[in-house]
Amino acid sequence: MSNTRSSAKRIAAAAEADGDPKAPRTERGRRTLRKLLDAAAEEFGEKGFHEASVSSITRRAGVALGSFYTYFDSKDALFRALVADMSQMVRTSARSALREGMGALEIERTALAAFLRFAAEHKEIYRIIDEAEFVDPASYRAHYETIAARFAERLRAGTAAGELREGLGELEAWAMMGINVFVGLRYVVWGEGPVAAEELAAGVNRLLAEGIARR
Repeated sequence: MSNTRSSAKRIAAAAEADGDPKAPRTERGRRTLRKLLDAAAEEFGEKGFHEASVSSITRRAGVALGSFYTYFDSKDALFRALVADMSQMVRTSARSALREGMGALEIERTALAAFLRFAAEHKEIYRIIDEAEFVDPASYRAHYETIAARFAERLRAGTAAGELREGLGELEAWAMMGINVFVGLRYVVWGEGPVAAEELAAGVNRLLAEGIARR
């Protein structure tokens, strides 16, 4: 819950910094924004963008319909804010699981396990991000480019520490992100029963460490 609250604060702060007149400037306003974002995640996750409605979102949030327009100009604007919010929460879930002194591969294993646990609690993220490709392509691209940049940053750090080979960069970052996304799709969204996050992350980690060639 603390991650979701801080995420709402970051969105509000960024909007205020950009001069957005709708950015909430009080704690009460930020709580209302959080309610709207959480309700939107449920609504869009269940119905998809086109079938979702502002009135249904405000009912879920327990917010007056008129209050919605204090924060957003339209359903489209709310959707863009939600994609940014979920993207930030994905990054935060991974970053908050990391600890000082972890090795490069341990970082990747821990970050993936954290993402899988997050996705298990927020399965709607897959539908929402997928729909963003068509509803708001710029948000869709920004989501993946930002996450890939974090992968590339960690790879560079691992190389600098002498733990990973030279020459790792954007290609490997996008490939690793793709593995994580589709492992989550198969075992979290399509899976049945509890998610074995640590076991799955360890399996992917072995793939990173050993590759697939016969030794």
